[in-house]
Order: sequence, then C-alpha cells, then structure tokens
Amino acid sequence: MAKLGLNVDHIATVRQARGGVEPDPVTAAAIGEMAGAEGITIHLREDRRHIQDRDLEILRSTVKSKLNLEMAATQEMVRIALTVKPEQVTLVPEKRQELTTEGGLDVIVNIKQITDTIKRLKDGGIVVSLFVDPNQEQIKASKKTGTDYIEIHTGAYAGAVMWDEQQHELENIDTAVKLARKVGMGVNAGHGLNYVNIKAVAALGGIEEYNIGHSIIARAMLVGLDRAVRDMVELLKYA
Repeated sequence: MAKLGLNVDHIATVRQARGGVEPDPVTAAAIGEMAGAEGITIHLREDRRHIQDRDLEILRSTVKSKLNLEMAATQEMVRIALTVKPEQVTLVPEKRQELTTEGGLDVIVNIKQITDTIKRLKDGGIVVSLFVDPNQEQIKASKKTGTDYIEIHTGAYAGAVMWDEQQHELENIDTAVKLARKVGMGVNAGHGLNYVNIKAVAALGGIEEYNIGHSIIARAMLVGLDRAVRDMVELLKYA
C-alpha cells in the first residue's frame, strides 16, 4: 500500500499569520503520525514564510517515521540539510513571488547543479528525490543525476476541470510512473491532491508515497487533524 507523507507547512502558515507560537507544526506532525501518516514533509523556504529553522530542528528529534525536507538546490539549504540530516530531501523549484510551488524542476537545463547537489546530499547519507513534471524527457534527465526517487508533480491533473483533460493528465502520470520504475527510480507524487482526485491516481499503482498537505489541513479545520489524516490513509488503502 502507498504511504501518506503529511505536509504540515500550512499549520505553520496559520501560526505565522499572527507571529505567535500556535498552532505548532511539531504537535501536528505527532498527531499525524499517530493517525497513520508514515512520513512528515516540510518545505523550508528561502523566505521562511511558514516553516522555520526551529521547526526543522525539533522535528528532526521528534518525528518517528520519516522526515522529508523539501528545499531549493541552494548552498544555504544544502548546508542546513547536511547539518540536520533528514532521512530524505526533495529538491524543488522555488520562486519568492509564488503562492505555492508552480511546477517541477527543469532537470534538463539545470542538470549539472542538480547532479552536484545530489552527490553532496547522498555523500551525507541522505536519500534524494526530485520534484518533476510527468514529462518523459525530464524523467530521463533525472535518472542521469543519480537521484534515488522522483516525486511526480500532480498539479496539472489536480487543476484540470474537464473530464478529458483530467484523463489526459492521468495518462501522463501513469506513463511517467512506469518509465521511472523501468529505469530504476522510486516514485512518489504530490501537489493539489485531495480526497476526491486522489482515488484515480492511487488506482494507477506504482507510487510509493503521496505527499499531501493543503487538503488535509483544510479538512482538519472542520473535523480535526486525527480524522483528516485517517480519512486520507483509508482512501489510499482502498485504492
């Protein structure tokens, strides 16, 4: 069965809106793990808009499953990762003006920088994943970097409105999964997935972990975090 990686960034977003100490993403991560999440994901951004260095440091000590650090491939972030040593780093593109990550890495254009970054992280004992669009050429380039995993950016699928568009994007994801596994990379997925659209993606098979945050945190505001996590875990079991 595919695993759920709970992204707690938006717990920190609510905290930072008032500049206080609550709600605490560390507490949210613990509740999520007890409810069935098998990994905790956070994105330490350059502008520190939600997750803070303090969160990363404490989560490194308290997460019982797997800590997945999303980050840009910058010198600062590599230094932090090699100091804190999460189990996994997911390299993502990052722009200051974006509300959320807008697309996958352009591995083809940035292959040297990405390859060098991956080597440094893997030499430090950290598993590496690349956040990429379900594009065959990007996946082939990812294989050349030496990454352990790719995480397929499911945003185009999640944002599709018409049925035929959804099916087209779903086919792209399926093709990407099969290609990545064929060349020996593990496959994760995430971005824009919710309690409705997760079903068709999970039914494809071949994806080891889904990193989901916004929809779970939004549901948690209405029904509580424990139930919100358990509901998503059940959907993955059903698929």
